Amino acid sequence: MKFANIILIAAIALGVLFLSGLGVWQMKRLAWKEALIARVESNLTAPPQSLLEIRQMQQRGEDIEYRPVRLVGIFDHSREQHFFATHKGNPGYFVYTPLQLESGEYIFVNRGYVPLQGKAIDSRMEGQVAGNIELAGLSRSAPAGKPNSFVPDNDLKKNVYHWKSLSQMQSRAFQSGGEGGEGGGGEGSVTVLPFFVDADDAANPGGLPKGGVTLIKFPNSHLQYALTWFGLAGALLAVGGYFLFGRMRRN
Repeated sequence: MKFANIILIAAIALGVLFLSGLGVWQMKRLAWKEALIARVESNLTAPPQSLLEIRQMQQRGEDIEYRPVRLVGIFDHSREQHFFATHKGNPGYFVYTPLQLESGEYIFVNRGYVPLQGKAIDSRMEGQVAGNIELAGLSRSAPAGKPNSFVPDNDLKKNVYHWKSLSQMQSRAFQSGGEGGEGGGGEGSVTVLPFFVDADDAANPGGLPKGGVTLIKFPNSHLQYALTWFGLAGALLAVGGYFLFGRMRRN
C-alpha cells in the first residue's frame, strides 16, 4: 500500500474518531441536562418552605436551587445592590435588597428587574415598600466564585455587579452604608444568610421592580447536536472510503 494511501486512511480515521467523540460528549451533556431539568421541576413543585428549613437543607448538603420559600421581614432599601442583566431582551438591573428578618438576620432578595434609567432609587420611590411584608419566591445558591475569566469584575464603586458575589454585596451594603453611602452597623455586626431568594411576580407599587425574573427554562438541543456530529462522522467515513477505494482501484 502506498504511503499516501496510509496517510489518507489515518486522516479519515482521526476525523471520524474526532467527530464521533463530539457526538458522545453531546450525549453526556444530554443526560446531564435532562437530570438538571428533572431536578429543577421536582424542586419547583415542592411545597413552600421557611428560610430555616432551606438553611438546614443547605447545611446537610442538599440541593436548594429553585425551592419555593416564604419569608417575612423589612426591606432596607438604602442598601440595595444592582446586578447588571437583561430581561426580555432589554438591558437593566436586578435589584438585590437586604431583607431584615424577625431574628435580626438578613437575606438578599432579588426583587426583580428595573431598566437602566431605573437604577436610581429616587426614580422609583413608589416601589420602595416600607414596613413588615410577606413575600414568596425561590431559593438560589450563591456562587462560590466568578464563573469564568470572561465575566467582568464587579464594579463596587458604581454598584454594578456582573456576577452574584454574596460576600461583596454584604461588604458593600453593610460596611459602606449601602447605596446612600451613610455609615451604619458595619459588616461584622450583621448576619447574612448564605443564599439568595428570587421574589415571585407579585406586582410592586408603581410597577418596579418587576419580579418573577428567575430563569427556569433551559434550552436542550444536545440530541440534535449529537446526531449532527454522528452524521458528519458517517458522511466522512462514506465519502472518504469511496474516494480511497476509487484511488486504490486506479492504482
